[in-house]
Amino acid sequence: MNKNPYEVFQNECPELAASFNNLVAAQRDLKGLDPKTKQLINIAIQTANKTPMGVKMHAVMAKKSGATREEVVGAVAMNLHLSGLGTVLECLPAAVKGFDEE
Repeated sequence: MNKNPYEVFQNECPELAASFNNLVAAQRDLKGLDPKTKQLINIAIQTANKTPMGVKMHAVMAKKSGATREEVVGAVAMNLHLSGLGTVLECLPAAVKGFDEE
């Protein structure tokens, strides 16, 4: 059975997870960027960090925030000249999967 890694984190480290959730809430509430733009930036950062699971999760959230498939794909593709083709090829399927699942 594949458990959601974040649920494992919350179950195994509840105090740390609660503190992390507070940090995420504070970042989400920062002024200056709308929720969709924040999620697209998160996709680009997760791609640069070569974290397909994070790309997928933020693709889901980006779609819920009004992002189009093209915007999600574009956030991954922005890394081509910075992180290379391998990074884009590693993360693009996760972005598409996350967008298509919801």
